[in-house]
Amino acid sequence: MTIKKTIAVLAAAATLSLSTLAFAQEAPTAEQTYEDIAATLGVVPSHFKQYPPTAVAGAWAMTKGLLIGEGNTLEPKVKSLINLAVAAQIPCQYCIWLETKMAKSQGATDAEVSEAVAQAAYVRHWSTVINGLQIDFETFKTEFGGD
Repeated sequence: MTIKKTIAVLAAAATLSLSTLAFAQEAPTAEQTYEDIAATLGVVPSHFKQYPPTAVAGAWAMTKGLLIGEGNTLEPKVKSLINLAVAAQIPCQYCIWLETKMAKSQGATDAEVSEAVAQAAYVRHWSTVINGLQIDFETFKTEFGGD
């Protein structure tokens, strides 16, 4: 490794270490996080209580940001339908139950719930076929209009 590359790697590592340290110093404690979760959701769900205390602040920040962040562009109903479609593919009975409930509370109809799940199945079907048959990726992209 050249000296320039070594310096660049060390600088990147130092920046990452300082960023991590800064986040750790600024991150709320687990107790503060639980208080924020309770204030936001009305309850601290057991999966947050059982999450490692050293990481729960980050997990909650991601969750809260995606669910109710001010800069979000997707509507809550659309997010829940996406979440439901993914949950059906994983499959996760907890997520399927919750996201169906959330989508319906945001105004999703039974038809929209059904279509979201069917859409996920459609993508999964063709992904299985295309990957299993090892269709050439460059040919595939060309067939659908390129980059």
